[in-house]
Amino acid sequence: MKTKLTELLGIQYPIIQGGMAWVSEANLTSAVSNAGGAGIIATGGRPTEWVREEIRKAKSLTDKPFGVNIMLMAPNKDEIVEVVCEEKVAFVTLGAGNPVPFFAKLKEAGIKAIPVVPSVKLAKRVEAAGADALVIEGMEAGGHIGTLTTMALLTNVIPEIQIPVIAAGGIGDGRGIAAALLMGASGVQMGSRFLLAEECSLHPNAKARIIQAVDTDSIVTGYSRGHGVRGLKNAMTEKYLELERKGVPQEELDKIAIGTNRLAAIEGDIENGLVQVGQSLHPLQEVKPVKEIVEGLMAEVSKTLTGASQLLHS
Repeated sequence: MKTKLTELLGIQYPIIQGGMAWVSEANLTSAVSNAGGAGIIATGGRPTEWVREEIRKAKSLTDKPFGVNIMLMAPNKDEIVEVVCEEKVAFVTLGAGNPVPFFAKLKEAGIKAIPVVPSVKLAKRVEAAGADALVIEGMEAGGHIGTLTTMALLTNVIPEIQIPVIAAGGIGDGRGIAAALLMGASGVQMGSRFLLAEECSLHPNAKARIIQAVDTDSIVTGYSRGHGVRGLKNAMTEKYLELERKGVPQEELDKIAIGTNRLAAIEGDIENGLVQVGQSLHPLQEVKPVKEIVEGLMAEVSKTLTGASQLLHS
């Protein structure tokens, strides 16, 4: 399938794997790239040398393009950009901060810059500053979220932007990919779908909790304070939301929340940690190899797009 995104990155399918903290490592990244999409190594909370090692490991596992996600709130972001430029990855996604100051350095190294933006205003700004593509991520996504839904972002942003737009947030199956493409997106970014990949290092307890989850198990903490985080309901979210409603100081809430992603993802504590996953939970039914996931998604995309043309004749 050819889109502006597949041509920009030199990939077979218009699917980018989300940069999920603690679990988007070389094994998952290379598997997604080998399957025809574009994998991403997540650098949030990681030391700079770890990033270099994972990039080199991914290069040993695939000769296909892959990227790195840079969290711009990270204290070592400048060092990570340096490593990414030295190692010559295909592209970077940038979020949680101002990406524009990094564009020149990345372009000089031949690396595509793909910022994550939450609004039309910022989409226009990064396009004018030289972004190669951009990601719009709706509040249906797992982890840190904004205020607009994926549908609203697709509706608002795409008509205003010329560079490739990648849709993210709540896209869990091939029908979601097809819908984004029909809305004018050049591709999608999927995180939650790859949490149940055999190659994903997410703790088995967290994988089992995602499979057991029903569609209403998704919850957002911290939304009233302007920095919502989406995951699955548990003892920690109940306690957090109770205190949030009572209006306790942010420092108290931070004590409950800090480290909970790692606690669930790496240590497997799914009651005191937070299993960060998006709202489209129902398709997440079983653990499979990445190749099977991607092939299943693309078969469903093809079926959905073929069927869409019949609506015109009904």
